Amino acid sequence: MEKTYNILAADDDPAILQILCTVLRQAGYRVFTAVDGETAAHLAKTEPIDLIIMDVMMPKRNGILATVDIRQESNVPILMLSAKAEGSDRVLGLEAGADDYLVKPFYQQELLARVRALLRRYHSLGAAQTIPPQNLLQVGDLILDLDKKQLLVRGDAVRLTPKEFQILKLMMAHPGRVFPAEEIYHLAWSADSTYAVENTVMVHISRIRDKLEINPKKPEYLKVIWGIGYVLEAP
Repeated sequence: MEKTYNILAADDDPAILQILCTVLRQAGYRVFTAVDGETAAHLAKTEPIDLIIMDVMMPKRNGILATVDIRQESNVPILMLSAKAEGSDRVLGLEAGADDYLVKPFYQQELLARVRALLRRYHSLGAAQTIPPQNLLQVGDLILDLDKKQLLVRGDAVRLTPKEFQILKLMMAHPGRVFPAEEIYHLAWSADSTYAVENTVMVHISRIRDKLEINPKKPEYLKVIWGIGYVLEAP
């Protein structure tokens, strides 16, 4: 039987929230709702949520702060919504831990496509037919467990967001290979490059580096090759 996914829709605009509920329920999802960031963070921690659609501007706690709070305990996929299209807002959302970003007003089919893509990548990564028998990738002191979606850094478990996991899985499967930002975006987001591709990838690489490196300012594993892209290799 196909799993029914639980989606948390958080937006303080009743009209937008009604649209989200209608579209998602018609697509077969079970929907939880929140009208402020504080409630959204609470539901994310107490209910079996598979994906969160998070508005940026909300009372009590905005979507950025709610996302930071959620990321302390969960790597559930988060799709950020905002009425602003500026690159700075997009970067703030990604730095907080969001996996994708959608500007309002949005097309309903695009919303559903983003939701399906995030759920597919999060719940299907590490399928038996596409990973090595031991289900592990190792580069130096880094071990990525593809079944548990868990990273061990020098023996310590490190939490990854779904997007961080996807990028790291790609690069650890090809140690020493230089990946341009456009290629990382295309493979990790399953989408063509956008105007913000370099900033988007840069933010995620920076977050991954913070989790891998003893001194992120002097990385040993994940390095930038200026003018070309990024490479992950054992020191």
